[in-house]
Amino acid sequence: MNDNHNHNDNQNNDIISQFFNPSESEPQRAEDFRTGYVAIVGRPNVGKSTLMNHVLGQKLSITSRKPQTTRHRITGIFTNEEMQAIFVDTPGIHSKEVKMINERMNQTATSALADVDVVLFVIDSLKWVGDDELVFAKIQNLDVPVVAVINKSDTIKQKGELFPLLEKLHNTGVFADIVPISALRGHNLDELVKVIGKYLPIAEPIYDSEQITDRSERFLASEIIREKVMRTSGDEIPYDLTVQIDTYKDEPAHQDPKTGKWRKAVTFVDATIFVERQGQKVIVIGDKGEKIKQIGMDARLDMEKMFGKKIMLTLWVKVKKGWSDDDRALTSLGY
Repeated sequence: MNDNHNHNDNQNNDIISQFFNPSESEPQRAEDFRTGYVAIVGRPNVGKSTLMNHVLGQKLSITSRKPQTTRHRITGIFTNEEMQAIFVDTPGIHSKEVKMINERMNQTATSALADVDVVLFVIDSLKWVGDDELVFAKIQNLDVPVVAVINKSDTIKQKGELFPLLEKLHNTGVFADIVPISALRGHNLDELVKVIGKYLPIAEPIYDSEQITDRSERFLASEIIREKVMRTSGDEIPYDLTVQIDTYKDEPAHQDPKTGKWRKAVTFVDATIFVERQGQKVIVIGDKGEKIKQIGMDARLDMEKMFGKKIMLTLWVKVKKGWSDDDRALTSLGY
């Protein structure tokens, strides 16, 4: 009787320990763990998205050589034993608001400066232009620490070339820290993460340690497709294109009632690529549909890699005249 009772107690203790004793594989948090929001701002095409992607160790924001690739606020979550930094990648702030979409993008970037704990002001190592001044004007009077991130520092042949810029930034009295990096090559990003950690408040993590974004798969799928259109079309297609996900449906593994065979789990994605002119539609589709096939294949492979599941992707190309300068159209398309 006593032996059985002791055996049951041991079983109960084992069960309880599973809930209250963290396993060795679980990350051990520091006592002064820090959590906060970090806005990444700068003019177009200075490497903001590349920076976030490399810090996360995974591609989250789409990239291309063309400016203003990022149109939305993209949240990336970085977690280690000491901190959780919730990065907000933003569209490049620019002065030429040619269309309503440019105005919306600037509003999106500027609004990211509210309710964050740290701001990263990303600049090119050897190129300070008018739009840099525009961004600087927006960040110089903030009540939170601002870190100047000098990107593409690996392109500087002689160290002395960087000194004038370092002195200029230091003399403003605006920046809590100045960190030279190379976002593309991953140079000095560990140091940047440490600097960010200094300014985050002590707080419990907001997100699970494995989570890297709060954006939906549906949204990420649309961004992946848009990137592939921009990359595949080269300079032929301007920014008069957007992508709308029409269907995003997960179909679990199941047995075919007719054949009796088991079908693997698959996600069906139907998407429409909108352009503004008929000539742009022809370019996206390509000769005999070759270009749209390539776009679909590249996008599908990226989705399967990111989401870890089988994707069936169907793409359509349609003309929606003037969508990028129409308030109602922009809202309906998620801008």
